[in-house]
Amino acid sequence: MTATKAGEPIAARADEVWKVYGSGEAKVVALRGVSATFLQGCFTAIMGPSGSGKSTLMHCLAGLDRVDRGTVHVGGTEVSGLGDKALTRLRRDRVGFIFQQFNLLPTLSAAENIRLPLDIAGRKPDPQWWDIVIDTVGLRDRLSHRPSQLSGGQQQRVACARALIGRPDVIFADEPTGNLDSRSGAEVLSFLRASVREHNQTIVMVTHDPVAAGYADRVVFLADGEIVDELTGPTPESVLDTMKRLDTLTAPVPSPTTPPPFIGLKAAL
Repeated sequence: MTATKAGEPIAARADEVWKVYGSGEAKVVALRGVSATFLQGCFTAIMGPSGSGKSTLMHCLAGLDRVDRGTVHVGGTEVSGLGDKALTRLRRDRVGFIFQQFNLLPTLSAAENIRLPLDIAGRKPDPQWWDIVIDTVGLRDRLSHRPSQLSGGQQQRVACARALIGRPDVIFADEPTGNLDSRSGAEVLSFLRASVREHNQTIVMVTHDPVAAGYADRVVFLADGEIVDELTGPTPESVLDTMKRLDTLTAPVPSPTTPPPFIGLKAAL
């Protein structure tokens, strides 16, 4: 685990990261020299309009996508320099994932789904940590149930427990409450918040929801592939205010030949 100058341990970081898709007229610059640091034991939300690069940044940080320029680190390991086998091991052993789709295997019980990453790695869960995780997500009485017997919120909590059980350096969550109602979403976000505060977990979450971002310690805002703002100690209101301000700043300016919008005679007088 690397650390900042102040001695704070870093769970993940991006340094001058560029990511380009396509070429020629189809070329899309998804990230433009992005640098960001994610401290251990911190809950960070990444926000921005559609196409801003927020999911691309998360995928590059997690080793799901390779960068074109710049470097990415998870702890002290440079992810951008790893071969395929080493990258697979890092994603399996040191990174946790939570997605909008729960991605549970329907034939396995909740307990078996939670243990799956460890089973694949040939490891057994630490009994004490298992109990802590299960009690944190509140699923002890549902461990023998299959996904079809669980609500959406319960399935996502199983996915959260699966991401946490291997004690990864960092958990990446991509719109984890996108398929949930407000109550179930609040339960999942409360679990993620608790895993940071009580167990020093590191979470990086992509979201479009100001309420979800309000659970984080910090919010990073992207627009057009660049980091354009940041909030610490966010609230849903402060996040929404920042998004509105950024929308105004990044709105396209009409060309001189574009006629002004029709506002009506009475409104113009």
